[in-house]
Amino acid sequence: MAVTVTFKGAPLTLVGRRLSPGTSAPEFRVVAQDLKEMRLGDFKGKIKVINFFPSLDTPVCDLQVKEFNKRALGLSTEVAIIGLSKDLPFAQARFCSAYEIKNETVLSDYRYSSFGINYGVLIKELNLLARGVLIIDKSDILRYLQIAPELTKPVDFNAAIENLQDIVNKPVSLVKEELPGRCKPCEAGTPPMPKDKIDKLLALHRGWELIEDKKIIKEFKFKDFVEAKYFVDLVAAIAEEQGHHPTITVMYNKVKITLTTHAAGGLTENDFIMAKIIDELNYA
Repeated sequence: MAVTVTFKGAPLTLVGRRLSPGTSAPEFRVVAQDLKEMRLGDFKGKIKVINFFPSLDTPVCDLQVKEFNKRALGLSTEVAIIGLSKDLPFAQARFCSAYEIKNETVLSDYRYSSFGINYGVLIKELNLLARGVLIIDKSDILRYLQIAPELTKPVDFNAAIENLQDIVNKPVSLVKEELPGRCKPCEAGTPPMPKDKIDKLLALHRGWELIEDKKIIKEFKFKDFVEAKYFVDLVAAIAEEQGHHPTITVMYNKVKITLTTHAAGGLTENDFIMAKIIDELNYA
């Protein structure tokens, strides 16, 4: 089911992974104002408050950055305030300089759309980020997510700060998941997964079919070729970040994805991690 927000009442579609508080926060890569690449891991050991928005050239986004920059003054040093949009880094640098944004790290998702895709807040029709706030704790668990339903309206700053205070009081949470949050590099000689574990994990991945005990396959259907290609682009962006490159076959409005680990000569945890991420994608 499509996830939507509105712009002056008109519906817009959010694409990317569907995440809920209590799950591991995905890694992402964005661009700093000096054009260097940064990742979530660069804020390791901090509570991360990420406020995301469409563009600094709108009054509501302008307000959002300034408000979080102001509120950051009263926060613990354990907290990192991060602003994210798809504005070019040059424009972000000018804005931060003009308004003395010194308590917030403002970064750009223009190059990869990595944050937008990994957190399900990329607006399909505009290729911009939605408006909202999320909080990731010290153990990199997503603890809070607020998406503004109407792009022209501000986020609820008070609700975000109240939730932040709760997380500051309990800064680390433990979440036990069946699989790691991201793929691990594989080397030649890595053993394939035993059949009993394959069967256990396959039962958790609806629609994936086991072939020759060495690969899993799933087919996706769309209304036309353009929609199928858009889905492939989302999968390709995620796969590149994960270092896992599936075999993808496009047949007009159908996409077949095959997952296996060539270095192991069969299936590994990486294939099921990738399957889980693909299943999390909202692409309607």
